[in-house]
Amino acid sequence: MRIATPVALVTAAALLPLTAPAAHAAGPLSPRVERVARQTLAPDDGWAAHEGGTTGGSAAKPADVHVVRDWAQLRAALSDPDSTPRIVAVDGTIHAAEGPDGQAPTCADYADPAYDKEAYLATYDPAHYTEAEITGPLEEARQRSARNQAESISVDIGSNTTLIGLGDDARIVGASITIRDADNVIVRNLAFESPRDCFPHWEPGEWNAEYDGLTVRNSTHVWVDHNEFSDGAHPDSANEEHWGYEYQVHDGLLDVVDGSDLVTLSYNVFADHDKTMLIGNTDRPDRDRGRLRVTLHHNRFDNILQRAPRVRYGQVHVYNNHYVVPAAPEGEKEYVYSWGVGVESMIYARNNRFDLGEGIEPAQVVRAWGGTAIDEANTLVNGVSRWHRVDLLAAHNAAHDPDLGSDVGWRPERSGRVDPAASVAAKVGAHAGTGRIL
Repeated sequence: MRIATPVALVTAAALLPLTAPAAHAAGPLSPRVERVARQTLAPDDGWAAHEGGTTGGSAAKPADVHVVRDWAQLRAALSDPDSTPRIVAVDGTIHAAEGPDGQAPTCADYADPAYDKEAYLATYDPAHYTEAEITGPLEEARQRSARNQAESISVDIGSNTTLIGLGDDARIVGASITIRDADNVIVRNLAFESPRDCFPHWEPGEWNAEYDGLTVRNSTHVWVDHNEFSDGAHPDSANEEHWGYEYQVHDGLLDVVDGSDLVTLSYNVFADHDKTMLIGNTDRPDRDRGRLRVTLHHNRFDNILQRAPRVRYGQVHVYNNHYVVPAAPEGEKEYVYSWGVGVESMIYARNNRFDLGEGIEPAQVVRAWGGTAIDEANTLVNGVSRWHRVDLLAAHNAAHDPDLGSDVGWRPERSGRVDPAASVAAKVGAHAGTGRIL
């Protein structure tokens, strides 16, 4: 099944009415599940509660509430030219770009007829290709191939939408999902397996991939809650090496970019990934200054190597998160940092918990990326009592120059309950991730 041109996968497939999953008795959705699907963000729950709050598709009429079980149904359900409130409930596992036979395309299916990976690697090997920019027929074929994949695996979420998984086994695999130019969106109870870029591009010194599992782009009032994000069946440890560098096929797990604002990320699990979360994707403040206000609370970051998050410009509240940072096995990529202090970033971090593996020092947790300050306090490192509190800012400043300051110029107004750092591991372990709200 070779795809030589972008694939149009949105079909006229009928959407299913909101009923119980197939594994349950037939009939209307139970009152409890209906209630959860229509939940709105609490009025004190972080930045997404500001300026009118976040209600998603809670006002959806019965005709605008759908259960979807395949890729075509998901795309059709999310297509919303008039921002009508809607609830889209995912039942089971949906693979990006899967056809009527339930099979998802492979990288070979997306490849343009003129693209040949081995020929590409031989032609542009920097050992003999000395041009500053890669150009020519094979590069053009790679770009066409990349467009084929992007057309096939991408779907946008519009305004006034709740996307929710049914039960504890709802998954979206290999899709690039974007909350784009939208307001008032809720995403809950879904496991996202990040897409694998079949045609990464070369920038001198590294291979770079496209596609995040979920991207918030130029959007406001977004609540992402009780989800799981990982590379699933395609970990970085399986990546090839070309031209002496890792052939990276993953980008981020969840990014908040392009002037997005008023976002709350709560009770999610991020696992086994390298560059995980950007809040602000450029040092140019064209749309970002005064925006990118994001709250992260009660999330678990498990074996995340960096960007948890890396921040530019935004007033970002990071509290009650649990970071598990194991020592890297021999031959695997090593931990880099967790909190990236980028240009004009204003991170306010409180009552977080870090479990650092052997050989990983507290001084590694914070890294400066052009920013000047981080306000951090009450962090537990490798312990459960107040005697294990570590001043991560002081640890950074003792090991790195120049020093970072502690004055970020703001304090959170709406944070709900901030739990003691000693209780974070137990609470996050018991409540974060999928299968906890339905």
